[in-house]
Amino acid sequence: MHIVVCIKQVPDSAQIRVHPVTNTIMRQGVPTIVNPYDLFAIEEALRLRDAHGGSVTLVSMGPPNAEDTLRKALAFGADRAVLLTDRYFAGSDTLATSFALASAIHKIGATYGAPDIVFTGKQTIDGDTAQVGPGIAKRLGLLQLTYVSRIVSVDPDAGLIEVERRAEGGIQQLRTRLPCLITMLEGSNAIRRGTMADALKAARAQVVIWTAAEAGIADLTRCGLRGSPTVVKRVFAPGARSDAARMIEPAPTARDSADALIDAIFSAQPALEADIAAAQAAL
Repeated sequence: MHIVVCIKQVPDSAQIRVHPVTNTIMRQGVPTIVNPYDLFAIEEALRLRDAHGGSVTLVSMGPPNAEDTLRKALAFGADRAVLLTDRYFAGSDTLATSFALASAIHKIGATYGAPDIVFTGKQTIDGDTAQVGPGIAKRLGLLQLTYVSRIVSVDPDAGLIEVERRAEGGIQQLRTRLPCLITMLEGSNAIRRGTMADALKAARAQVVIWTAAEAGIADLTRCGLRGSPTVVKRVFAPGARSDAARMIEPAPTARDSADALIDAIFSAQPALEADIAAAQAAL
């Protein structure tokens, strides 16, 4: 199996600040990390490779220093990494990003073999749109399985995969054909600790670096700001909440405590009880 994992270098959200005058994110001096949701995608790809053989290719779009992030990801045990970096990608929104990554994955398929599965995290912590994964699937004509919480089984010979995905009404169990794109949910696994051999291999590895032209992108108007219809009007830090926390005294039994909590919620939100009653009556 050949598995491609899309990862992103993001600023550490615990240290992000918003400029008080310009209302823009201050990235200077903020350390970068692998997007946390992407770690679940990396681990799942490595598990499938360990079980069925093959290779795992990491791909990222970002500035030249994103090579360091790819090396960190390689240290978990991936086989190779590709960095898509070019000034033409600056200012890309999700539409332009999915176009560039889809182009790179097409080139990866031509170079290293067509991928059976493309993994992404469910979203990134700096954008939180969850649009890039489905956008890549649409551009590459791949079946997509989003918000996957568990991979039940994979049969590479038959070209079938069965997964569980979290939905609003519960858990769905789906079976589809390969190739496909999967966006992994948080908490679906635990990222492994890379071995010393993997760390040494990652340090010596040659990260493949492609410009837009080398990735096979001919139409540069679909990249960067020119290919991004999204306009960010304002970025701001949320204000501190003025509501004080309300303490509920413990009751003699768990049931009494639960009743007291429900009463407190309904008293704070009077319309909620009526909404719940109406929803139950409609069932």
